Amino acid sequence: MSLSLLNLQGLRNLEPIDMRPSERINVIYGVNGSGKTSLLEGIHILGMGRSFRTRQLKNAIQLDAPYMTLYGRLTGDPEVALGVRRFRAQRELELRLRGEKGVRLAEMVEAMPLQLINPDAFRLLEGAPAGRREFLDWGVFHVEHHFLEAWKRTRRAVKHRNALLRRGRIVPDEILVWEHELATWGEQMDRLRQSWFSEFLPVFEETLARLLPLPGLTLRYARGWDNQKPLAEVLKGSREADQQMGFTQYGPQRADLRIRLYKQAAVEVLSRGQQKLVVSALKLAQGRLLESTAKRHCIYLIDDLPAELDEQHRLRFCKLLEEMQCQAFITSVDPAALSGMWQPTTSVSMFHVKHTGPGLSQLQTEG
Repeated sequence: MSLSLLNLQGLRNLEPIDMRPSERINVIYGVNGSGKTSLLEGIHILGMGRSFRTRQLKNAIQLDAPYMTLYGRLTGDPEVALGVRRFRAQRELELRLRGEKGVRLAEMVEAMPLQLINPDAFRLLEGAPAGRREFLDWGVFHVEHHFLEAWKRTRRAVKHRNALLRRGRIVPDEILVWEHELATWGEQMDRLRQSWFSEFLPVFEETLARLLPLPGLTLRYARGWDNQKPLAEVLKGSREADQQMGFTQYGPQRADLRIRLYKQAAVEVLSRGQQKLVVSALKLAQGRLLESTAKRHCIYLIDDLPAELDEQHRLRFCKLLEEMQCQAFITSVDPAALSGMWQPTTSVSMFHVKHTGPGLSQLQTEG
């Protein structure tokens, strides 16, 4: 699965784009500020319904434009068309999938699995657990069809239990209802996460060994409560302390992935280049596992691949990406930094983003 057509209008500083990318490697280059990252952002919004650059999606709309329209067509039999429109004056996204309106965002996410590797991806190592949970749940969502329902029911139960905790006086019968709901769906979430992680871990370890051998690095799944106790028992036992804190301290909403090097947090030990390769191994392993379990391919958005990587490690990264038979959109200030990285048989398209006037840039196909 890959994007055979990409049409972007009203997106940041980019003039309307009508792009026919390669099904494999697409290198997008240009000077800083030309709009390379904006193109990746457009694909991300199309597939995820949100930007990786701003929380306010209206900020991605071109200055003075009333709306932006993003459209793509995915290869397949039949091909899959998907589109997103966002008006500046309204908060809701207009989504369209296979010609149908009113589709759920989860359907868009499922239709076009995306992986983003950019400077923000370092948060997988240095950021809060929420980012690592999102990474974990992306993987489970794409291979376990029952996960979304368990995730929604768990989130709802946590929200209602927290509201009761903050109310002051707890009515046992009320809170028991939501604790039962949280325990039931939270345990199911944990089982699905553990099943996925047991398959993911060896793929990650093999991927990391290809990019950067680090024998002392370990990756562990922490479910968010005592491994020796059922969640219902933990919730009952922590009720008084949770009331004092005003929120539920234990449960799947507190899960994490622990990444350590010789028992120290990896982010405290690794260089910036090493961190990038560990994060890249996590992201590439996601795609490799999806390919082996669901026979589907991710589309990779890789912003400034050459940054912080020497030629040897760029070559390792590109070779692994090449073997995965996936589609990738890669930005770089200097296209020469990625020359000689690909086999002659690999389809590579070059696109140049150029300033065309005050505040505007244009995408030009180079070959």
